[in-house]
Amino acid sequence: MGKWRYGVVLDAGSSGTRVHVYRWLRNVTARKDADADELKSLPEIKTKEEWVKKIRPGVSSFADRPETVGSDHLAELLDHAKSIIPEEDAKDTPIFLLATAGMRLLGNLDRQLLLDQICSYARANTDFLLPDCGIHIQVIPGVTEGLYGWIATNYLMGTFDSPDKHDHGKGHSTYGFLDMGGASAQIAFAPNATETEKHANDLTLMRLRNIDGSVQEHRVFVTSWLEFGVNEARRRYVEALQAAMGTDALELPDPCLPSGLRTSLDGKDVSSMNDASTTLLGTGRFDECLRQTFPLLDKDAPCMDNPCLLHGIHVPAIDFDVNHFIGISEYWHTTHEIFEMAYKDKAYDFNTYQERVKTFCSQDWSSIEGGVLAHKWGKKVDAQKAYEVCFKASWIINMLHDGIGIPRVGLEDTSGSSHNGTKEVLAHGKEKGYLDAFQAVNKIDSTEVSWTLGKIVLYASSQVPTPVEDAMPVGFGSNIPGVPPDFQYPSVQLLPDSEGFHSEHWHDALFDGDSPRRIPGLILFLVIIVVACFFLCGRSRRLWMYHHINKILRRGPSHPNHPKKRKGLGSMLPFLNRGGQPYERVLEDGAQDFELGVTDSDGSDVDGSRLSEADANPRPPKRASSWGSSSNNPPSLKYTLDNNSSGTIGLGISGDSGIAMDRAGLVVRTESRDHLAPIALGPTTNGRRSRAGSPTRSHHQKSPNMTPLADD
Repeated sequence: MGKWRYGVVLDAGSSGTRVHVYRWLRNVTARKDADADELKSLPEIKTKEEWVKKIRPGVSSFADRPETVGSDHLAELLDHAKSIIPEEDAKDTPIFLLATAGMRLLGNLDRQLLLDQICSYARANTDFLLPDCGIHIQVIPGVTEGLYGWIATNYLMGTFDSPDKHDHGKGHSTYGFLDMGGASAQIAFAPNATETEKHANDLTLMRLRNIDGSVQEHRVFVTSWLEFGVNEARRRYVEALQAAMGTDALELPDPCLPSGLRTSLDGKDVSSMNDASTTLLGTGRFDECLRQTFPLLDKDAPCMDNPCLLHGIHVPAIDFDVNHFIGISEYWHTTHEIFEMAYKDKAYDFNTYQERVKTFCSQDWSSIEGGVLAHKWGKKVDAQKAYEVCFKASWIINMLHDGIGIPRVGLEDTSGSSHNGTKEVLAHGKEKGYLDAFQAVNKIDSTEVSWTLGKIVLYASSQVPTPVEDAMPVGFGSNIPGVPPDFQYPSVQLLPDSEGFHSEHWHDALFDGDSPRRIPGLILFLVIIVVACFFLCGRSRRLWMYHHINKILRRGPSHPNHPKKRKGLGSMLPFLNRGGQPYERVLEDGAQDFELGVTDSDGSDVDGSRLSEADANPRPPKRASSWGSSSNNPPSLKYTLDNNSSGTIGLGISGDSGIAMDRAGLVVRTESRDHLAPIALGPTTNGRRSRAGSPTRSHHQKSPNMTPLADD
């Protein structure tokens, strides 16, 4: 498991399905190197252009054969995602397929069959995280799509992390969001303070969590207009032409097509059609096209809750002093794509744009077709895009200015020939608050603006551990305090474990070069390994290692008259001494303590399996009863000593002719005290004192000229 988390979102639109792969740092890694400002920001989501893949047609086209949607449609997209995400991270990678307007138009039964087939195929053919099909594989309503787009736009603009850099006045810092696809259109924005208070019940509460676990909340108005996308608007427009001309008419003049172009009602080539089919004949009158598309806004529909914009749907009043909108999808493609070669870097300006469209659409079709073949407007513009752009442009202009109410001339002068749409958004957003009422963009900071990013921002934010157990969850719902009944969670995992807020992966703690605990952690890790190996190597090898180390520690010269005490490994590590600790009795009122001298002899190393005659039959001291019986049997030692050590034997040895030491005066017991003192495991008396009656004491007066007895 690496430092990255991944997420996969499939945008199942009406015209095609697009897979997006995103990644972000795991929270423990992100917190580690973050400064104070970064801790108060959202997780940083990253993607690449090559991580996006789109195929056609849309998922909804498989409604009549749902069993093939996996193998014939999803397989290519899922394989693309699997090629990007490391195999070891797949099981921790959530996958979402969120269908939009195309699937909304299907019947309930057809829609559910498709969703079930999609979920079954994804579970059977990938290891991605898919805990609940109802949440991860679903058709999302238009308002949810709009909210995700609003999150993505403001996330890329930086308004969530740095609202002070986007001060639009009146305490407002976020941007409005406009999206238009093939079937529907969405709007999302945060009203000004007055409208927020007046229309509080119409707003959506949206909650996010920063890297440090703190929460930020936003209240947003979102609505969606189904059948207001460019394809559905075109369908309604053609139906209006038929109604105006009569059902028997075989040729319908169309001011929204270039002059001289003839197509079928659904925009197909007429060469394969029979003569009895109704056709459309282009007249190239753009002003008339604008006039005939205006009624499609349905602005005259009854409004049950004022104010309304389109189709009788309530929308709070928009304050263009603080509400500045960013449009994506068709708003971008229609205003820029057809002019890719000459105008792709220009910011949107109503007057300039309308004049360019009028000039283009007034040409006859043969001239336009020649320009397409010569790539006059770029390689991406084919014949279909060329003849569709006139209707799309008229619909966009009507939606923006007559529908939503965007001022036809920007609040700020956009004159000049060096304006770059995307760059201007960034420059205005970061420096001046982006005062244009509307700007169409495709990318912000080299990242494509897609509502799928908003979904991943919510999910990544929800995975941040909380410092307290009762923290509010990430998600969105009705604008009421706490967790409303309709609250939508990003996934089934409602709230990460608060313990994870302070946790750190052991691998990161030990081996991450930036971790302050790296060196101590590595040392501790090595010590654990050494100790484990020591106990696994067997008792005999442990003893051999112990004696070998002990011998090394005991080496070194010492003066013969002042022997240096060398404690060895056993003294330094008492827990390794299997015999325990010696018993030492110190006399308080007795005579002067006697130290046993060192006997210099080549025969000082005595085999523990045999003792000298003097050792075997020592003269019992007067208090021998304290060690054993008064018989001639040798006293039993407190410890069984291993005499393999090269140290001096700790038993005093005297000759038969030696004068016995009369220590009677020293063994008269007075008040005494007991001490425990560590000794080496080897048989030595270094560092020990014993009573006169101890069997380790010599029973004869020691002389400097004394020599040890030779064994008989």
